[in-house]
Amino acid sequence: MRFIAPARNVVDPAVFARPPLSLWNEHADLLRSDWPDIAALNARCRDETAHFVAQTPALLADGLHYEQRIFERGEIATRERNWHDLLNALVWLRFPRLKRALNSRQVDEIARTGPKYRTRAQCALTHFDEAGVVVALRDPALLALWDAHDWVGLFWRERAAWSDGRIEAVVFGHALLEHALSPAQMLTGKALAIVLPKNANVENAINAAAHAIRDGQALHDPQEMRPLPLSGIPGWHAHCDDESFYREAACFRPLRAGRCYPAVLRFSQSSA
Repeated sequence: MRFIAPARNVVDPAVFARPPLSLWNEHADLLRSDWPDIAALNARCRDETAHFVAQTPALLADGLHYEQRIFERGEIATRERNWHDLLNALVWLRFPRLKRALNSRQVDEIARTGPKYRTRAQCALTHFDEAGVVVALRDPALLALWDAHDWVGLFWRERAAWSDGRIEAVVFGHALLEHALSPAQMLTGKALAIVLPKNANVENAINAAAHAIRDGQALHDPQEMRPLPLSGIPGWHAHCDDESFYREAACFRPLRAGRCYPAVLRFSQSSA
């Protein structure tokens, strides 16, 4: 069933006090007050090669694919008074390099197959754009729990890892942020894990992900990404202080027979 975001005037203010939306407080005024217009979004844009434009029938009449329009003209078509597109704009404001990497790869795929067909790589790129999470992993031992879908181990027995820096999740997908507007939603992201040295920061993980995507080292197939039930991260859901939550909630699915994940990405100075 297609998710429909709540109307702006009925969004529970509590959702902005809990991750992931609480982690976007630098744009709290855009999220909590009246709908911002296109000019307000462009006033905050750090990417000089791209800007937001209202998605109108006249704009769409140019016949360009959404991704081609960004690549060729720097125009990010944006529906006004729309949660999905507002949150997409906020992701562009915070992670322009990662957005640009996805756009470049999408345009390459369109050039290969045309705008009417979708390759496995395009599906992977789109899934990450909508539901992506970059996970900075400073303790590779946690990967065995994650790959085995040992959610009790990853989120309960090792819950301290989520606050002491051994593992950190950064929500990138704007559809995930949109789902977070409804507190009852169980959030599961499609993650790219980056193994970092202990002295590296999360920005290094973001840049490594952008580098890998841009250069075709990642996201050739949706199956590359690891599911990560974000609702399990301590502090991210109302029931995450209850061990039974990790055994019973529908988002904590067991590993499917035969399912295995590719090697994780690793940070290198060339991607800094």
